[in-house]
Amino acid sequence: MGQRQKIYVFFGLIASGKSTLARAWAAQHGFLYLNTDRVRKELAGLQPTERRPDGLGQGIYTPEFTRRTYDAMLARADEALGTGAGGVVLDGSYSSRAERDRVRELARRHGAEVLFVLCYCSDEEVARRLALRARDPEAVSDGRWEIYLKQKEFFSMPGELVSGELLRLDTEADISTLLTRLEQTIREED
Repeated sequence: MGQRQKIYVFFGLIASGKSTLARAWAAQHGFLYLNTDRVRKELAGLQPTERRPDGLGQGIYTPEFTRRTYDAMLARADEALGTGAGGVVLDGSYSSRAERDRVRELARRHGAEVLFVLCYCSDEEVARRLALRARDPEAVSDGRWEIYLKQKEFFSMPGELVSGELLRLDTEADISTLLTRLEQTIREED
């Protein structure tokens, strides 16, 4: 019998390092990588690097458009798992229990393992990363400091996740160190 399919959800606040880590993890393991910023802009007919300085809850960041984005993420993950993909990496804030529960349900339907990797770092590191991102013409995320502060107010911590479903990871290290730490932690839990 082959290994169970896996769903990895890299989630957390803006500029927590989740996208850098998720993209590297997916590439390292040959998994499909799905990013909410990219899917959102694709659904809106925008180029990934096209800036949309809409505020939280406005423009392509309304609750309705966010629902479409997360629906598309799940549909693509469902399709990949249904066609035999070994794993899928989901990258987004997943700030509500409801969104995380939808991923858990998808994993149950496919008999897949799911691991939520909560990425976090200090406010100072977030500010530094956001400043770098603002100057990067290739940046996909529209996250800004004021959005980060609002996101902190409504982010629902993952108290519903059971042992083995959640890994908290401080992302204030270089990417190779983080990948090694993640690999070791997952191996220890298996």
